Amino acid sequence: MTIAETAAAAVQISVQPSGRTFTAQSGESILTAAIRSGVGLPYGCKDGACGSCKCKKLSGSVVHGEHQAKALSPAEQDAGYVLTCCAQPLTDVVLESRQVTDESAFPIKKLPVRVSSLGRASHDVMVVKLQLPAVDTFRYHAGQYIEFIMKDGARRAYSMATAPHQQATAPGVELHIRHMPGGRFTDHVFTGMKEKEILRVEGPFGSFFLREDSAKPIVLLASGTGFAPIKALIEHMRFKNIGRPATLYWGGRRPGDLYMDGWMREQLAAMPQLRYVPVVSDAQPEDGWTGRTGFVHQAVLDDFADLSGHQVYACGAPVVVESARAAYTAERGLPADEFFADAFTSEADKHGG
Repeated sequence: MTIAETAAAAVQISVQPSGRTFTAQSGESILTAAIRSGVGLPYGCKDGACGSCKCKKLSGSVVHGEHQAKALSPAEQDAGYVLTCCAQPLTDVVLESRQVTDESAFPIKKLPVRVSSLGRASHDVMVVKLQLPAVDTFRYHAGQYIEFIMKDGARRAYSMATAPHQQATAPGVELHIRHMPGGRFTDHVFTGMKEKEILRVEGPFGSFFLREDSAKPIVLLASGTGFAPIKALIEHMRFKNIGRPATLYWGGRRPGDLYMDGWMREQLAAMPQLRYVPVVSDAQPEDGWTGRTGFVHQAVLDDFADLSGHQVYACGAPVVVESARAAYTAERGLPADEFFADAFTSEADKHGG
């Protein structure tokens, strides 16, 4: 029997402790129903690869679609955890998710966008600026992402690197796109894309954004182009005069991978509450690197004996995000619900290869 055949007609999903409720239709995943209903459940890739949407099922029955064991292990499934992005409810379901918020969901729109500029930030990172339709207000949280819709329906997701307040004066967003050789979309970005090209996007998506109802100090963790949504968070904090202490740890293999190091250092002068720790894992003698070395998530462990009173916002390669999540909660006392993440899953990641 297929998932579609086993899914119930229409069931109610309840989320504790918030008390939010919504209805899932036949054949619809819990997450799809939540997004449609404007309920802000946590999620990342929407494709069963990253585990960001994992939460505890308190009651009810679901059937899971295809997903990766690293996102939801058999043991976790046996313990009652579900991936809302690929779990379809068979009955009414009650979930536990402490990250759900009333104000987190902005309308998801499909929009035409125009490429306004292309600029190389490093040998393999392109800064792509998109002009949005001036007549169509696009609202999003700093840290969220959009998806390009390709002609065959395939999608590619990229985080917006600019804070939303900039829409008031210049409707548009900035993306940081890393070249994945052989990747259909990124090959086009680096070899064929031209200014004024028209593309279609949909968004905003994702639950990676600053929780402003907390006064806790912040650890920002980025690897590679995971810096993009972190940049948006920093711009947002500066604009809103959010004075919470924050430390950014940004990791790359070589110093050139920290492709906006200069921009980051400029922010420090205007934001005395902000610290910046660049970390390089594979520096070569010709780099002349004298800063921190090793894995970026380990640098946080080296600097913090106790994270129990902090929030962590982590973005980048799945291995970095998951290593950080495991170590900070198990070894440094970080509450699991104070770790917010956006793991950058490539097409290879999504299909287990």
